[in-house]
Amino acid sequence: MSDELQVLAPHGRLDSESAPELTRQAKELIGKGGRRLLLDLKDLYYVSSAGLRAVLEAARDMTAVGGKLAVSSPNAEVAEVFDISGFVSIVEVYRSAETAAAHLRDG
Repeated sequence: MSDELQVLAPHGRLDSESAPELTRQAKELIGKGGRRLLLDLKDLYYVSSAGLRAVLEAARDMTAVGGKLAVSSPNAEVAEVFDISGFVSIVEVYRSAETAAAHLRDG
C-alpha cells in the first residue's frame, strides 16, 4: 500500500465524454496501490452528472481499499454543483490543494 499522494487534475469539462478517462485513471492508481488520491479541480469549469458519478466511483473505490480521496480547488460553479447534489456530505472538498493534501497525509 502506498501512502504517497496521487493527484488527478481534470480540466475543462468533466462530462460524459471525459468522465470515463477520470474513472480509468483513478482505477489504475488504486490498482497500483495508491491509497491517497487528490482530485484537483482548479482547471475544471464544468461538471455534469456523469462527472459526479466518476468522482463518486473513485471515492467508493478508494474507500473499498482503505484509502482516502479529497477534492480541491473547485471554482464557484463546480462547488455549487457539489453542494446542490449533496456531494459535500460524501466527498471532502477543500478550497486549496495544499489543504486537501495536508488532510490526506495527516488523516
